[in-house]
Amino acid sequence: MRVLITGGAGFVGSHLCDRFVSDGHEVLCVDNLITGHTDNIAHLQRHPRFSFRQHDISQPLEVDGPIDCILHFASPASPSDYLRYPIQTLKVGSLGTHNALGLARAKKARFLLASTSEVYGDPLVHPQREDYWGNVNPVGIRGCYDESKRFAEAITMAYQRAHGLETRIVRIFNTYGPRMRLDDGRVLPNFIGQALRGEPLTIYGDGTQTRSFCHVEDLVEGIVRLLASEEREPVNLGNPDEVTILDFAREILELTGSKSQLVFRPLPQDDPRVRQPDITKARQRLGWEPRISRREGLRRTIEYFQKKIAP
Repeated sequence: MRVLITGGAGFVGSHLCDRFVSDGHEVLCVDNLITGHTDNIAHLQRHPRFSFRQHDISQPLEVDGPIDCILHFASPASPSDYLRYPIQTLKVGSLGTHNALGLARAKKARFLLASTSEVYGDPLVHPQREDYWGNVNPVGIRGCYDESKRFAEAITMAYQRAHGLETRIVRIFNTYGPRMRLDDGRVLPNFIGQALRGEPLTIYGDGTQTRSFCHVEDLVEGIVRLLASEEREPVNLGNPDEVTILDFAREILELTGSKSQLVFRPLPQDDPRVRQPDITKARQRLGWEPRISRREGLRRTIEYFQKKIAP
């Protein structure tokens, strides 16, 4: 196949580029490099089946030749990024998704949207199932990201119903692994970076809020299976192994051998109190579930960050 991946120089996008090239496909990576980086795809630049184009998908994109699949992963994804770029985040979720869908329709390509667990907001249902409509504050500081993804899902389903486009939607829960940025702003790189530098680990709130962390290798496998499946409705992909932020901080301290202290700061506005995917649909429809334990995944990720910090 010839596969186009928007946001392909980002964290998850670059791992998808690796997977499709490894599986023998031709990959066109498109990224405006606001939050992605060419370092993530440098090892692919000379590969005969890989090409990179710097482009903002919020602007129309023309591509010569056939395209079999489009995976739309372009968007700032961490709070620090989308709070820095709120307008760009809304534009890539709306105009960018519209452009990517239009290209998919023109090329008769299958389209996969990277959505997020943030469509559930600060959930009143736990764990979160795909039929839960969410509890999102549309005018809060996180609304630029949450609502951009909710709109992206709506227009994707509209293209499916109105134009018969083959579409897939993945709702991605907290994902981690190599190529995350240390300044990403999310809790996992924050904790690991602070622990490795001997700095206090910053906990927002009292630490009783929960998260569920999925290794990027497991996520990519689930995405590939979803793309190849006949499932037309949104599917959660994440690791249901839930942990409190306080226990997670202690786990990072143990694995890094750090003597860092814990410091507590006020909880940001609309920060979700709980986050855990119900992956029943992924198990039944895709035959997928995470294989990498949090402890093993963290060990690999800590090794990656150690190399980044050492120089």
